[in-house]
Amino acid sequence: MEFVVISMLNGITYGLLLFMLSSGLTLIFSMMGVLNFAHASFYMLGAYFAYQVSAWIGFWPGLLLAPLLVGAAGALVERYGLRQAHRFGHVAELLFTFGLAFVVEELVRLVWGNSSVDYPVPAELDGTLFTLFSTDFPIYKGFMMLISVGMLVALYTVLTRTRVGLIIQAALTKPDMVEALGHNVPRIFMLVFGGGSALAGLAGVIGGNAFITEPGMAAAVGSIVFVIVVVGGLGSLGGAFIASLLIGCIQTFSVGLSISITDVFALFGIALPQGSQMARLTITQLAPVLPYLLMVAILIFRPRGLMGSRES
Repeated sequence: MEFVVISMLNGITYGLLLFMLSSGLTLIFSMMGVLNFAHASFYMLGAYFAYQVSAWIGFWPGLLLAPLLVGAAGALVERYGLRQAHRFGHVAELLFTFGLAFVVEELVRLVWGNSSVDYPVPAELDGTLFTLFSTDFPIYKGFMMLISVGMLVALYTVLTRTRVGLIIQAALTKPDMVEALGHNVPRIFMLVFGGGSALAGLAGVIGGNAFITEPGMAAAVGSIVFVIVVVGGLGSLGGAFIASLLIGCIQTFSVGLSISITDVFALFGIALPQGSQMARLTITQLAPVLPYLLMVAILIFRPRGLMGSRES
């Protein structure tokens, strides 16, 4: 029972962080039709900017300033880079963002070095929030959940309850009509790209010290973000939310399960050849692969994703 409850809490925490990261990518794809390969790089920039600001003036100013800096960087990338590549089609856009990911990683290595940096959890959030059974649940994980849920509520409110959100939603499907009504659609695109980048930066701020802040952190989560977008459905925020929680829980539970593949197949009445390499594998060993197996299954049986309206 303890394993189930604690793994569920950890899975939800990780899933909410993944949603914060993937929601920006989903918004950008919804509006611009661009799968931004550099999106995880903005997550990394958020962690490094927060580390640097925290070293100068503290964690709390970094929590506010780092996402704003990342959002500004994202807006500049869209205005002076992606917008120019857009004229040459989607292939040029994908190549631009793919190259940008490498450029950002190399810049991070030049400025902060090749090894990880010491970006600690703030002292006021370093402790135990509560104890379940014999396991302590950290205050910082509760803080991560609070920030993630707050971001989700704020994003939903902006998109559905404000004039700006209504204009953004209209621009998703009828950009020509929105432009005819006098709105600057390219500026809306720039703001959405910057906002999506800021969400990734915020995920980096609260995830960088919970995990590790180093130059390879973008590559570590970048592929998982694309899995979430595909599983949830291209362009669907609701689908991204469900997929994030699902994948967060799958990875958290599977890491703690040492059950062999033989035992799993035996539950379905399937016997694997004894002594084979596959029979010796455990769920824990397969944990990194499970999200990709889920994505393959989704692409086979439901190509548009859990809640997607586009055919992928």
